[in-house]
Amino acid sequence: MKEEQDQPQTSEETPAAEETPPAEEAPAAEETPAAEETPAAEETPASEAAPAAEEEAEPAEQLSPRERRKIARATAPHEQRQQRSTEDRVRERTEQRAQKAQARSRWRQKKREKARAVATSAPAPEQAAITREPGTRKTQQGLVVSSKGDKTITVRIDRVGRHRVYGKVVRQSSTLHAHDERNEAGEGDVVRVVEARPLSRTKRWRLVQVLEKAR
Repeated sequence: MKEEQDQPQTSEETPAAEETPPAEEAPAAEETPAAEETPAAEETPASEAAPAAEEEAEPAEQLSPRERRKIARATAPHEQRQQRSTEDRVRERTEQRAQKAQARSRWRQKKREKARAVATSAPAPEQAAITREPGTRKTQQGLVVSSKGDKTITVRIDRVGRHRVYGKVVRQSSTLHAHDERNEAGEGDVVRVVEARPLSRTKRWRLVQVLEKAR
């Protein structure tokens, strides 16, 4: 009887001892993973999204401007033009050429006016006298550099002027052969020559006057 009485007590105490800890531990075990899993689940997509965004942004930066324009033209919406006849195309091309020709004429006119304004505002330095009027022959003034030939002198024409675009003073010189009938001019003289008919293979000028004799 004592054994039977002892057995129920142990059996009754055993479930009580077993039931008490699980009831207290169960909520703690359930709450702990829930609290730990929530931030992990939230942090994982953010960390994965950052590299993904960087990987997508890198190819866009590597594209050159030319490729970007090409992509923009390909993706841009465009209107389909109606089919035109050959006459319409020729007429449109003619109008475009006329407009361009007018623009070129206006640009040339402005350039001429600008050149005239520069020439009138800035006085040009002294240069060789070159005069030409309708119906008259051209005359030039220069320095005799050689008079070794018979009835022939070599005259150097010095020109000084401003560049038509840059405005810089430019010095140029050229030589010509002139006919001296009396052999009046000598080397170093300042003479005036006039345009004449072809007198030889190289002579197209004739001596008019010796302005200054060489010293």
